[in-house]
Amino acid sequence: MRIWKKPISVEALTAFAKDTATSHLGIEFLEVGDDTITARVPVDARTRQPYGLLHGGVSVVLAETLGSNGAYCACPEGYSAVGLDINANHLRSATSGWVTGTARAVHIGRTTHVWQIDMRNEAGDLTCVSRITMAILAPR
Repeated sequence: MRIWKKPISVEALTAFAKDTATSHLGIEFLEVGDDTITARVPVDARTRQPYGLLHGGVSVVLAETLGSNGAYCACPEGYSAVGLDINANHLRSATSGWVTGTARAVHIGRTTHVWQIDMRNEAGDLTCVSRITMAILAPR
């Protein structure tokens, strides 16, 4: 079942992210499904921490990017979505290539959404799991 209440596409998400942290980190939107959004981040000089691993904060940026866009596009026209809480469990490091995240709604309520974001390396290994809670704000 398609959950989107606002127009959504890879092209629209990419255009919306222009000149933001998302684009500066090299995050690329890949796919919009009926109830998912998928994007990836490169593991390179922009995104590694000093020990050569993907910075944990970059994984959180990828998760928040996916969950926030998902919540915004799944709420009614005129409504907006803002983050209330995010957590991340880093399970495996990545030193090169790409990490791909997929966001799926766990709960879509009138005033809150909860989104699960699973991130995997190029081998398909789970690198990070994150959950974001979003407040849904009515038009003023």
